Amino acid sequence: MSDMFCYQCSQTARGTGCTVKGVCGKDALVARLQDNLIYAMKGISAYNYNANVLGEKDDEVNEFLTTGLYTTLTNVNFDAEDLIDLGLKAGEVNIKVMKLLKEAHIKNYGEPVPAEVQVGAEEGPAIIVTGHDIKALAELLKQTEGKGIKVYTHSEMLPAHGYPELNKYDHLVGHLGKAWFDQKEIFSKYNAAILATSNCVLLPKDDYADRIFTMDVAKLPGVPKIENYDFTPVIEKALELGGLEAEEKEVITTGFGLSTILSLADKIKELVEAGKIRRFFVVGGCDSPNPKLNYYREFVENLPEDTIVLTLACGKFRFNDLDLGDIEGVPRLIDLGQCNDTIVAIDLAVALCDLFECELNDLPLTIVLSWMEQKAVAILWSLLYLGKTDMYIGPVLPAWANDDIINFLVENYNLTPIGEPLEDIKKIMGE
Repeated sequence: MSDMFCYQCSQTARGTGCTVKGVCGKDALVARLQDNLIYAMKGISAYNYNANVLGEKDDEVNEFLTTGLYTTLTNVNFDAEDLIDLGLKAGEVNIKVMKLLKEAHIKNYGEPVPAEVQVGAEEGPAIIVTGHDIKALAELLKQTEGKGIKVYTHSEMLPAHGYPELNKYDHLVGHLGKAWFDQKEIFSKYNAAILATSNCVLLPKDDYADRIFTMDVAKLPGVPKIENYDFTPVIEKALELGGLEAEEKEVITTGFGLSTILSLADKIKELVEAGKIRRFFVVGGCDSPNPKLNYYREFVENLPEDTIVLTLACGKFRFNDLDLGDIEGVPRLIDLGQCNDTIVAIDLAVALCDLFECELNDLPLTIVLSWMEQKAVAILWSLLYLGKTDMYIGPVLPAWANDDIINFLVENYNLTPIGEPLEDIKKIMGE
């Protein structure tokens, strides 16, 4: 891959793309930083859209998206340092919009509480809901109540089971599958109607193309799109299909809200001061089919028993079936929710700083990120904006980051590519 590539304007070299230096004068570093800013704004837009759907808007967020996009036009900004500052500003704005969305979810559906979720099918007509849109699931549950239809979550919809105003529905019966990329297998396996509510939807296989529906910004060629939250076509399809057969199930736990964890604050402080909890790990992010992501399961499996794992986003599906037990009542594996619930991890880190009267980088806390796509860029810059150092990232480094950007992140934040799980654990634990 060329270190420089840009074809955004009519000046582009030979009409195909600038690969050495832009005809406009911008160099590879500026081009990559502009790409980075665009990806970060895509992530912010995803969270902002879902907040807007729930009636929440913020002028600062909207103004930044406008300014940031304008900055990436040809012949506007050639200043690499300023583009880095804009990346950090994107991180700040992303924190704001994630907080806005989380508050909207809590306002409408209650604060999540731990919930045990059955993974596997029950007998009867079914709808599988994938994506991230909590409001879509809430409206679907209202419309399917009393109709004999069982509703299942898929992938990033798993944490919905923790919201009291959703979990109260008896026909929200469980979860099917794991991360987003297994959907072709899962949707083919289960004879159910499928509702795709946001990003992470894939082009369907023929064997379920006639029973999948999209809504909002998600669209698929030839696939019906739900308008105005009227799920009648999905309901009719579910009933027409006849339903699923019961199968053996396992149980996973999700839905740890901030209040639930902070209710254990005194116990956590006691355990840390007694040396019974040595370190907290945030292990999560985006999952993908890359076999290198097996690293995260091996990493979590081999962590010492005096450590706590906080996880979120679809990266958790690499290991959220593990039984890590607890440390005197404090669970060792705590699922904080979707990728947008990163704000819960951030708020928790701030609370722990207050609890132990220390700065963020003095906490016994290590962040181990699994990398995939645009929303991950926004979250990474949020962590950098907060000044978090010594993070591990993998299985590959962001493709938009050239050597100059990687060196900047390493030198200023000690961002470290993941290595071998056991060796990384020894290094982090100082063994």
